[in-house]
Amino acid sequence: MNKKMRVLAALENRETDHVPAAFWFHFPAEKAEGQACVDAHLQWYRDTDQDFIKIMCDGYFGYPNETLEKLADVSELYKMKPLGENHPFIREQIERAAAIVKAADGECCVFYNVFCPLSFFRLQTSWEKMMECMKADPEAMKYACSVIAQDAKALVKGLIEEAGCDGIYYCVQNAEIFRFTAEEYRRLVTPSDKDVLDYANTLSTHNILHCCGWGGDKNRVEVWQDYEAAAINWAVYVEDMDIPSGRQFFAGKPALGGFDNRKEGILYSGKEEEIRKFTRELIETCGKKGFLLGADCTIPSDLPVEHIHWVLETARSM
Repeated sequence: MNKKMRVLAALENRETDHVPAAFWFHFPAEKAEGQACVDAHLQWYRDTDQDFIKIMCDGYFGYPNETLEKLADVSELYKMKPLGENHPFIREQIERAAAIVKAADGECCVFYNVFCPLSFFRLQTSWEKMMECMKADPEAMKYACSVIAQDAKALVKGLIEEAGCDGIYYCVQNAEIFRFTAEEYRRLVTPSDKDVLDYANTLSTHNILHCCGWGGDKNRVEVWQDYEAAAINWAVYVEDMDIPSGRQFFAGKPALGGFDNRKEGILYSGKEEEIRKFTRELIETCGKKGFLLGADCTIPSDLPVEHIHWVLETARSM
């Protein structure tokens, strides 16, 4: 198997010759935009020799909609309009992806990070503003998220159909147990979550769902249990749900993960033999069918590349 065949097989819940692996991180400001960002992604791929590329949306955190930029009262959300498919916020991300896909030249799969609509809102405003608006007028927020979803879908369409990405890496967030009840999340947030994801699934059968636990707070993961994706990447160490348990929870879907992304985790802090041993044990436990090695979330940017080599070398020897 080559890299692309291997990753697609894993995403299709088929046996692989060895378990594919990939890791990623947020690039520093000087590498977060333009050609420098394209080059940084390709350099990381070449330095690690990992099995696929996951493109970061660094430089595009937020959602530059005039309504959100000037938001003073929640009622203003009802006047919100989409940016449109030709807005630089959308076009420039598609161009980034296209440049990376072109450079990869079919050697590996390429996925692009897309946030769920509520996260676009939060990243443009704040946690406080998001919750303030949710409490003041939940229907206004549902409407705002439906507008954002239109732009997210335009982005997804361009990434897959124009840029040539194999799928998206769809990041769902905001389900911390202290934030919403499960009923509230399903009623207020799930519709826009699924609007984008379900559309992405009409364009590609190889999308990855990232159930984000970056802040270290447990999520109500049950709210995402019926979300359709080729593979699921959840925060094993935050949710206290290992790969076998998570695969059962998510109806036997392929899993991406296994490593703690934080500095206290073995990937960052472990010695060579510890990392190799941990990798071997993960593969022995999880098998070579429908499993991709990765981390709970983004890894620290100063994680030594040798640590990734140890994971890959071990996986490729089994």
